[in-house]
Amino acid sequence: MKANRAYQLIISRGGREPAFLSDPGRTDRIEVVSVDDGEVILYWNLAAKPAAKLLKMLRADLVSLQADEFFDKWLDADAEDP
Repeated sequence: MKANRAYQLIISRGGREPAFLSDPGRTDRIEVVSVDDGEVILYWNLAAKPAAKLLKMLRADLVSLQADEFFDKWLDADAEDP
């Protein structure tokens, strides 16, 4: 099953403006939620610009990868420096 059928992205922005115009102190929250049980499986709380970059990568992987491949790839993403 494709990852975009198994997982849903929930984005909570700290402001209305786009990332490139945002206040440097603004933080955005990105959650990857399992559609089956509604549980949050991945969670990031980042500054606006890194959050925008991460969101683009997550969306691309949701479309292109299978659900298990997506989970395996992003499970240890916090351990790496972007």
